[in-house]
Amino acid sequence: MGIGDILPFVGMFAVVYFFMIAPQMKRAKNEKKFAAALKRGDKVITKSGVHGKVVDLNEKDSSCVIETLAGKIKFERSAISMEMSQKLNTPATVK
Repeated sequence: MGIGDILPFVGMFAVVYFFMIAPQMKRAKNEKKFAAALKRGDKVITKSGVHGKVVDLNEKDSSCVIETLAGKIKFERSAISMEMSQKLNTPATVK
């Protein structure tokens, strides 16, 4: 078994790593940084689509309380998808 037999497997692993694994690791790192940077008063959207404003942050169990039109709801910080101002400030692309 020579190097010519192993080279295709190494190439496939490199393609999988650079197109699947590395972007996922970068996305997870950015989500963790975003969750740590949440502060009171941020208008956010959860991953389930609930819109609200952060009214309380609990450092002990990494949760936050979001005030919605229906009332106050407790979420894990990891359940927050994005800040509303980020979504509103991104320019729309015209197709």
